[in-house]
Amino acid sequence: MSVTTATDWLCLDAAAETARIAEALRQQVQQRLRRKGVVLGLSGGVDSGVTAALCVKAFGPERVLGILMPEHDSASASEMLGRLMGDRLGIEVIREDVGPILVAAGCYRRRDEAVRSVVPNYRAGDKFKIVLPDVRASQAFRLYSVVVQFADGSQTKARLPLEAYQTIVAATNFKQRVRKMIEYYHADRLRYAVAGTPNRLEYDQGFFVKNGDGAADVKPIAHLYKTQVYQLARHLNVPAEIVDRPPTTDTYSLEQSQEEFFFSVPYACLDLCLYARDHGIAAAEVAGRVDVTAAQVEAIFRDIDAKRRAAEYLHLGPMLVERAARIDGHP
Repeated sequence: MSVTTATDWLCLDAAAETARIAEALRQQVQQRLRRKGVVLGLSGGVDSGVTAALCVKAFGPERVLGILMPEHDSASASEMLGRLMGDRLGIEVIREDVGPILVAAGCYRRRDEAVRSVVPNYRAGDKFKIVLPDVRASQAFRLYSVVVQFADGSQTKARLPLEAYQTIVAATNFKQRVRKMIEYYHADRLRYAVAGTPNRLEYDQGFFVKNGDGAADVKPIAHLYKTQVYQLARHLNVPAEIVDRPPTTDTYSLEQSQEEFFFSVPYACLDLCLYARDHGIAAAEVAGRVDVTAAQVEAIFRDIDAKRRAAEYLHLGPMLVERAARIDGHP
């Protein structure tokens, strides 16, 4: 991909955007929600780091609480980097180990049973991840596979039947929902709002768990492409260790990128394709800016559209037979 690819389409004034988001947060949290500050999970990634820094700009460090929520599969680097971000900002950071709750809910047991239905010699303690083929590599219908790494270091890969795939995802979704429960506990006791950390790619394409990491009172960076999040990260002095870390799901025991799990395309390329899709820019023009063909861009466009259709369910709130009128007249 060209180094200058995103300079004209996605470049923003980081200082002005920081001020704009901080003012919006103050209006949303203090005036509309009538809350005193913000709680958010610190994952050690750039999205949560930028969101935390923006909240500090809006409310000061004394009104932002960061929560580290490791579980059995979490990378040790995630907690270390999350604490580093909290220290950089001077905010209070607390640690909540959600592993015991997940054990009690059967998260790991249900997940392992589903993996074992496909790889019978998989045992607790072996590592695994689920992967999706690159959208640019094939026009065929793409299916998830499970990659298992055994204790001796050997690996095997097997295609996931729909039932096994859905069970693995359903079980691991406990992680995001339990973490959100912890965030709202602390928000309730402090009379704070909960800040979500999805960027535009995640929000638009449905890379979140309904009533899990998709639940929040405010989502300060959901309008920002990932490329723009990195621009803000540098402006906000997010530690280089976080900025330089490749985006990861940190959900499965075997290390896995967001690209191989969900997006299927590097974020910088997907940013431009998403921008082009939203602004009616032809595939051929996008192909002239990235190292992909126009046909591959068209395939990415189709994948964007398909994920948007699937994400409609995730974005919907409860559906009512009749919407009651609010006493204050607001819809």
